Amino acid sequence: MLAPSTPAFAQAAPAAVDPAAVVAAPAGSGPRLWVVKDEDSTLYLFGTVHVLKPETPWGSAKLDRAFASADEYWFEIADLNDAAGAVPIIQAKGVSPDRPLSSLLTAEELADLDAAARQVGSTGASLDPLRPWFAALQLAIASITKAGYLPQNGGDQVLHARAAAAGKPIKGFETMAQQIGFIADMSEKAQLAMLRSGLKEFEQAPEFLGRMVGAWSTGDVDSLDALIGQEMKAQSPEMYDVMLTRRNADWTRQILTLLEGSGTAFISVGAGHLAGADSVQTMLAKRGVKVEEVRD
Repeated sequence: MLAPSTPAFAQAAPAAVDPAAVVAAPAGSGPRLWVVKDEDSTLYLFGTVHVLKPETPWGSAKLDRAFASADEYWFEIADLNDAAGAVPIIQAKGVSPDRPLSSLLTAEELADLDAAARQVGSTGASLDPLRPWFAALQLAIASITKAGYLPQNGGDQVLHARAAAAGKPIKGFETMAQQIGFIADMSEKAQLAMLRSGLKEFEQAPEFLGRMVGAWSTGDVDSLDALIGQEMKAQSPEMYDVMLTRRNADWTRQILTLLEGSGTAFISVGAGHLAGADSVQTMLAKRGVKVEEVRD
C-alpha cells in the first residue's frame, strides 16, 4: 500500500491548520529527532507523516525547542498548499484517455478497481482515463481520508503553519512540479505495480497507515523502514529508487551545502526518508557527517 508519498499528493486542497493542535507524546516516546552540527551550523532533521488523525500524539518539548531555535525552515516543498499550481501538472501527467486503464488491466483487476472506487464514492469508469499512478493515489487518498487521516493534521502541515506564524524563511528541497514528476514519469510497469498493489491491499489501507503512524509516533525507525522503504522496494524497485534513494541523495547534497553556511535550520521531510539503509542520515554519514539523535 502506498500512502500519500509526498506533500504534493497528500494535500488535495488547502485546509485550515491549527499549528498549536498537537497532542503531546508520552514522556520518553514520540517521533525521533536528529541533529547535525559543525562550528557554525546546526541542522535538525525531523520526519513526518503527511496525513494524520487529530488525536495522534507526536508533540514533545525537544521538538518545540529545536523548532523555536531555527533561523529558517526546510520542507520537501516550500509551498505545501499550492493546489492550484498542481492542477496543470496533474492534467498533463495524470490523464491518458488514449491509453485507458481498461486497456492495461485484466477483467478481474477492472472489477476490483470498480469495487474499490465505489467504496469511496466513485466508479471504475470515472478512473478509466487516468494513468495508473494517479488512479492509485486517488484511491489511496480517498480511502485513508474516509478513515479520518487528514492532510491538515499531517506533521508537515502543522509545522509549516508554525513556521509561517514565526515569520521566518521557509524553503523547499523540491518544487511541486518535481514532486509530481518523480512518480508520474516512472515507467508504466512501475505505475501498474503501484496500482495493482493498491487494489490488492485496498481494504487494509487504513490499518496499514495506522501501523505506520504507530511506528512513527513511538520512534520505531526499524518498523518504519519495513512499512515504507522495504514495502516500496518489494512492490517496485524502480519506485524505491525514484521516490527514496535518488531524492535522499539530492537532499543530502543540499544539506551539505547548508552546512557550508551558518545558522540553525529545522528540516522536516517524510519519515520514510529518515529510515533504513538509504536514509538521509546514512548518506550524510557516508560523506563524513556525524548525525546524532536529540534526546529529551
